[in-house]
Amino acid sequence: MRILKITRENILTASQTVKTGGLVVYPTDTVYGLGCDPFNVEAVKRVFKVKGERKKPLPILASDIEHVEKIAYLSKNARKITDRFWPGPLMIVVPKKPTLPNIVTCNLGSVGVRVPKHDLTIQFISLSNGLLVGTSANKTGKKPALTAFEAAEQLGKEVDVILDMGPTSLGVPSTVINLTSEKLKIMRKGPVSSKDIFSFLQ
Repeated sequence: MRILKITRENILTASQTVKTGGLVVYPTDTVYGLGCDPFNVEAVKRVFKVKGERKKPLPILASDIEHVEKIAYLSKNARKITDRFWPGPLMIVVPKKPTLPNIVTCNLGSVGVRVPKHDLTIQFISLSNGLLVGTSANKTGKKPALTAFEAAEQLGKEVDVILDMGPTSLGVPSTVINLTSEKLKIMRKGPVSSKDIFSFLQ
């Protein structure tokens, strides 16, 4: 395991690690994430093992909405919400496309996706082919890591690279909403308030 300060060269190193099946811890606008290539089944299996949890669907972070549409179906409502709140700390759960391996979503027909509001994270995701597993960098039941040091304490030698950029700006996980049906459902409260979401849709 290597802890690397965020530089252009180290972001390139981390993206190459992802492309070759490795696991990378990286900062986002919310908390530190644990990532891999979502199309690499063996890498995804490693993420589940590192998290130490009963399998739970893995969220995906994208560099832009065009990459989101490679793995998910976006309704008119979903498009309206993403136009307003992305990039940002709002994850939407939407129907998945067959292009995304079923192991990522634990055979569910939906996937959680978002575009983070963090320029360096976007660079990293873009260099990693535009899509990256975006689960939090912590063991199941433990507090999400807000620094590279906290992530290293929990995950240590079980990951290949940790990108360090100090504390995350928001320090709390993203808001999660379910858009798989016409009735929007708040699945997790977070930085984007339910009031803002519902008032925007009215």
